[in-house]
Amino acid sequence: MNMKSEIDEIFESFDKNKIFKDKLLLQSSYSPGEILHRSQQIKQIASILAPVLRGEKASNLFLYGKTGTGKTLSIKYVRDQLLKRLRKDNSFNLQIKYLNCKLKKVSDTEYRILAELIRKLGGEVPATGLPTQAVYTKFIEIIDSEKQLIVLILDEIDQIIKKISNDFLYNLTRLNSELSKTQICIVGISNNLTFLDDLDPRVRSSLSEEEVVFPPYNALQLQEILNKRAKEAFKEGVLENGVVAKCAAYAAREHGDARRALDLLRISGELAERSNSSKVTLAHIDEANEKIERDKILDVIQTEPKQFQFVLYSIIELSEKNQKPIFTGDVFNLYQDLCLKNKTEGLTQRRVSDIIQEFDMLGIINVRVISKGRGGRMREIRLAIPKNLVGKAKKIIEDSFNYQ
Repeated sequence: MNMKSEIDEIFESFDKNKIFKDKLLLQSSYSPGEILHRSQQIKQIASILAPVLRGEKASNLFLYGKTGTGKTLSIKYVRDQLLKRLRKDNSFNLQIKYLNCKLKKVSDTEYRILAELIRKLGGEVPATGLPTQAVYTKFIEIIDSEKQLIVLILDEIDQIIKKISNDFLYNLTRLNSELSKTQICIVGISNNLTFLDDLDPRVRSSLSEEEVVFPPYNALQLQEILNKRAKEAFKEGVLENGVVAKCAAYAAREHGDARRALDLLRISGELAERSNSSKVTLAHIDEANEKIERDKILDVIQTEPKQFQFVLYSIIELSEKNQKPIFTGDVFNLYQDLCLKNKTEGLTQRRVSDIIQEFDMLGIINVRVISKGRGGRMREIRLAIPKNLVGKAKKIIEDSFNYQ
């Protein structure tokens, strides 16, 4: 069979789509009309933000819980309800703007995040070139140009601290004292449960006037969420018995992450479709789970800040050169060389040590503490990225920094 016939065959099998009715329902960006198992959190958020309907500033609000526990879904649901309600009474201007701080090239400098917020509010600034103070002044001008209330929803707010500093958040929470016509309320969202502990106490008290915690979903709750979406997303009788339960069990093991459960179900369906199967089977779930694990590692590497990438690159280089164990000191020495070559200011050994700890938590490396008797303790580092991904990981970092 020639190449054209083979491709035509692939396209025809997709034309006869036997699996999906509406795949969009399994995307994490989809907002369902009803959000299961989050009514308590949604009511809490609604009661905290309700004063904006009277033109009053609401308390700053902090939402936290692990990935895929419904934080973004819930705040967007309340936002939509507030804006619907407001259309009946337009005596003042209410703006609710959502920004994901993890987006590449948004929160890596104070300039960029202010420029993005200005764009969201209808203004315009050049991508680079102005002094940061000038962008800050422009931001204040645009928000204080008329009597209005602004709610800023900053998703993955911990990325601001990681990439900029405490000071930017502090300035943001103190903005109201500089404004004459406008009031700002900040809703911060974080997957990092210890994020507040690491904050400057001044920022912490300003940012988390009110807090709402999102606990992980359990396997039964995940099953309900998946069943509801699967009914509309897949054609009837396509899912083999036990598929939804297995997806829920996998995701419950991963801290009750509904986003992961939905991804697992969607990718399983895509794999079934590609293999021209008329059913989504348990084997497709296992295959999809492996694919997600691979993609997750590469995604983490791609979105980490420059300093994190340099530390990881040092570990990869040392692992490839040495068969013997690697220690923190070795990593720090190579990391310093990388910073010099790339004209980047390096972090302290203690901060590099913290980054190594974070990589251990993410499962990218394994760290083992070894006692050296009177010589104290040392941390032995082993790379935990699957061998077939190491080349891709290196390429991501090299592309990102034009590593020489």
